Amino acid sequence: MKNEKLLNATKYVGASTLLIGIAMFLYGFFVSDYSYITGIGIGTVMGAVFIFLMGVFLVATEEMIDNRKKKEKMYSKF
Repeated sequence: MKNEKLLNATKYVGASTLLIGIAMFLYGFFVSDYSYITGIGIGTVMGAVFIFLMGVFLVATEEMIDNRKKKEKMYSKF
């Protein structure tokens, strides 16, 4: 697959952001007396999911464009 680097980068960035968000949420919910840390943790988790979905969408879109170009090139030979 051509876009494996982008997919791996998206996976690692999304996973690390997700782990940070979960840690912040758990710290804010169970340990800290400040409720805004819980909100920041929830927002970070949502951001990680958004980053991952956008990365997967970009990779899928690029693969579809490449496949279309290959088909057009194959049919133009006839």
